[in-house]
This record gives sequence, C-alpha cells and structure tokens, in this order.
Amino acid sequence: MLTATLFLGTPAQAVPATAGGGPAPVTAPAPPAPAPTRAAPLADPLADPRTDPQAGSPAGSAAREPVGGPRLGGRGIVFPSGVKAPPRTSAKSYVIADADTGEVLAAKNPHGRYLPASTLKALTALTLIPKLDKAKKVKPSREAVNVEGSAVGLVTKPIYTVEDLFKALLLVSGNDAALALAEANGGLDKTLADMNAEARRLQAFDTVAKTPNGLDQPGQSSSAYDLALIARAGLADPDFRRYVSLKTDKFPAPKGYYEIGNHNKLLWRYKGMIGVKNGWTSKALASFVGAAKRDGHTIIVAIMRHDGYMWEDIADLLDWGFATRGKVTPVGRLVDPAPEPAPQPSLKAAPPGSQGSAADPQAVRPAGENAEPAGPGFPLSYAAAAAGLALLGAVAWLLYGRRRSR
Repeated sequence: MLTATLFLGTPAQAVPATAGGGPAPVTAPAPPAPAPTRAAPLADPLADPRTDPQAGSPAGSAAREPVGGPRLGGRGIVFPSGVKAPPRTSAKSYVIADADTGEVLAAKNPHGRYLPASTLKALTALTLIPKLDKAKKVKPSREAVNVEGSAVGLVTKPIYTVEDLFKALLLVSGNDAALALAEANGGLDKTLADMNAEARRLQAFDTVAKTPNGLDQPGQSSSAYDLALIARAGLADPDFRRYVSLKTDKFPAPKGYYEIGNHNKLLWRYKGMIGVKNGWTSKALASFVGAAKRDGHTIIVAIMRHDGYMWEDIADLLDWGFATRGKVTPVGRLVDPAPEPAPQPSLKAAPPGSQGSAADPQAVRPAGENAEPAGPGFPLSYAAAAAGLALLGAVAWLLYGRRRSR
C-alpha cells in the first residue's frame, strides 16, 4: 500500500508502507530550495600559471570556502595571535604545518597556483609506489633515456628495478626515471590520469599534472598547500619515506654501479630532516616540500616560487614551526583524503524460473497485484472474469428457455 501525504507548499509524496502494512513514519519536508544564485566564475584549473591572470590566486576562492579553512583563502601571511610572525622569506607562497595533527600553523598565499617543477615528482612517487612491483625489471625507452633536464643517466637495457627508478626519481630528481616509471605503469597518458586522480583523492584541487617529472607544461600547477598534503600522505607510506630519507645509494650501470646523492641539502644540514623533494626551473623558480622530526613531532614546510638561496629560509621556517606547534590555535588544517565512494547496488539477473526472472511471466508485476495464478500462465483476475462471463451466459440461456416454453 502506498499512502499519499500532502504537505502545504510541497507536492504530495508517496510514503512507503512499513513491514507491518501501515504507512511509514512521516518526516517533516525539507524547506523549499532557495532560488539559485550565480557564483563567481572559477579560475580555470588547466590554465597556464605563467600567462593566466588568475594564476597565483586561490582557485575558486570567490565561490567556495578554501580547502583547509577560510583563513587559507587570502594571499597574505596568516599566523596565530600571541606569537611572533614567521621568518621573512622571498617565497611567493608557503605553508608550515604539523604533520601529526594536520594543523596549519602559518601560511602565505597557500592556495596560490604555481608551476611545481620537480616537487611534482612527490605526487608521481605517491601515485605509483602502490601500483608497481618494486622488484620488477624495467627497460627504459629511447624517449625516456633522452629526456631533457636532470637525469640519472639511464640506458635502454633491462638492468633497473622499479625500486632503482624510485630512488633515482627522489634522490637525483631523474626526469628519465620519471618517464621510465610511467612506461612501467602502462604509459604516459595512464600515469597522468592516475596522478590527477590521486590529487583529487587527496583533495589537492590546485594540482594538475601534465608531466610525471615536473618539466614545465602549460596548464600544470600546484600550490604550497597541495604539496603539504602530498608530502603528508607520502610520509605515511614506508617505502616513500625510506626513499626520500636516503642521502646516498648505489645505482645500476651496464658494468657495475655508481653512487647517487640526494639533492636535498638539508638532509646533511638540518637536525631531524626526513626529506621529500625540491625543484627548480627557470620559469617555476625554486620550490620545496619537506619534513623534519624532533622530539617525536614532525613539521612540514612547503614553499613555491623562491627566487634566491632557499635552504636557510626553509630551516628558519622549520624552526618556527617546532617552536610554535602545540601552543597556538591553528590557522587551518591539512584535510584528510576524500572518503571512498559507497559501492552502488547492482541488479543481478535471477536464475531462469526463479521469482523475478524473465522466464516467469508473473515474477514481475505492478505493486499490489498479489494474486496467485489460477492455472498455468493465468492470473486469478482472468479466471474470475471468465467465470463471471460463463455465469451471465447461463442466466441468459435460462431466461431465453423460459420465454420459449411460454
């Protein structure tokens, strides 16, 4: 039974019956939806940060609250009251965050979108580490071997494991290693799709990957906030954390091996440095995302578009983070990854002859038509109609016979 219930100002709605046969409890209707309003246009996430006039501004800040909290939507420096401001830096954007709690302690233009350079390799590693067997042998293509920019020096021979390539990616920022890993993952297009899907899962919505190695491409972008999200997620993966913490390692060569060293200078200079990734191109300038651990606490610093010698600035920002954490109200937070979507129920075909199958003509019928068949293929309503017609025919025949007998 379906009971129609009418609310003033809302259309009638069908209320499904409960198991006991009565109507289900009635809940108050939702208020009428307000008239739609036109939101301010969003900055194009695929626009080139070098030429797009909105580049460097928080994406979509005019239309919705920034990821991480409202105080992270501006371009200026934000920090808690009651403490001194973070040290000065020439970076156009930065984030200082507590990796353990996710609290953002201070920031400058955290959602400003800039070219990420090789810091994008952190996303490449985070995306591909769970997908690839680290013992698998890889033969790089000629395209990978001849890629421009920083390289570990691959050759077109199957002498490298996936793990070797991850070390080359994260220690010496090998652009050739990034392409070889993409090939091992099924190709460049698939890898970029996987990287952008991982960015969305992390809610790193300022990030658009157009290359696996961070070489400048129109439309490629990230933000200091997103780099901090990526680093925090990466540090939770034991392999990622191990790779970025290596100072040196042995790398295969056609005859023997050679030693490679990490480009992150703070691994040698800063107490408790864990590492993650630095980058530089002439258009992106210097960028960095990394973490350090002291007294059981981990601080993440991400900077973008630094135009000078950045290492001392990063150390000063880390010092400020350690001195401030646990004592202030945060200005925002690093959000957790988006929850996995709930699985959608699927309709499975019933076995032939079972209730609900196409083989049974009575298996699917309108609600409320509960009659059992009166015979093979005949519902009870048809049988009753036939019986009624037969009865009427008998009465008519009897009356006709009586008239004739007169």
